[in-house]
Parts: sequence; C-alpha cells; structure tokens
Amino acid sequence: MAQSTPNLVTLTDPTSEVAEAYRALRVNLAFTSLDRDLQAFVVAPPAVAGLEPNVAANLAVVTAQAGLQVCLVDADLRRPTLHTLFDVAQEPGLTTVMLGQAEPDALPLVPTGVPGLSLLPSGALPPNPADILGSQ
Repeated sequence: MAQSTPNLVTLTDPTSEVAEAYRALRVNLAFTSLDRDLQAFVVAPPAVAGLEPNVAANLAVVTAQAGLQVCLVDADLRRPTLHTLFDVAQEPGLTTVMLGQAEPDALPLVPTGVPGLSLLPSGALPPNPADILGSQ
C-alpha cells in the first residue's frame, strides 16, 4: 500500500488544488491524443531536478483513479525513488529484465495499493547505468 507521503498528494489530499492540477494534466494529455489511442508517455526531468518522480507518481495515480490500467516504470537507474513513494521493494525490477534475469513477458510488476496501478521498480542499481542502457 502506498505510504502516507506528502509527495503523493493525490492520495493524501485528493481534494487539494495540487491534486486537482494533476487531474487536469491527465485530462489535457487525453485531449492531445483524441485522434489516436495514447498508450504510453514519458515524464522527463523538469527544470526543478528531483520533482519528476512525484509528477510521474501522482499522474499515474490519477490516471488509475480514472479507471485506466497503469504501469509506472522507474527507469531512473541512478537515483530511483518510486519504490519508496509506494513503499514497495526495489528489487526485482527493470534491471532484472534488462540483465536477462527475467523474461520481458514476466515483468516483475508490483501492486501499489492503488487499484489499476502497478509499478515496475528500477531493480538493482548497476555500477554503470550507461553500460546497461547500451547493451542488447
């Protein structure tokens, strides 16, 4: 179950203006893809470093709350934090699959406690993330 963290405002204070802003962001993303089925999107680092996990997590929560199935992937192989936001284990995860220790069709998805939202944690941190990303 997601821990009570102020970073997950969509769970801790769902009627707040900030939570409403995340719901508006979800709706805006849906409107940008009216002519096609939006299957995935990436939350890249904003100008304020360190906020991207919070944005990704809260956007995933409101998307799941809207009735969609969501798989949130923690691809930060240097400073992963999504597993702590949802109070789940970091391993196994993305690196487990990338290193061939699990098959891609058997992704180690973890329930988050939010209906419809699962997490693929980062997995064990490699000594050099660039090497793992550049491998086959």
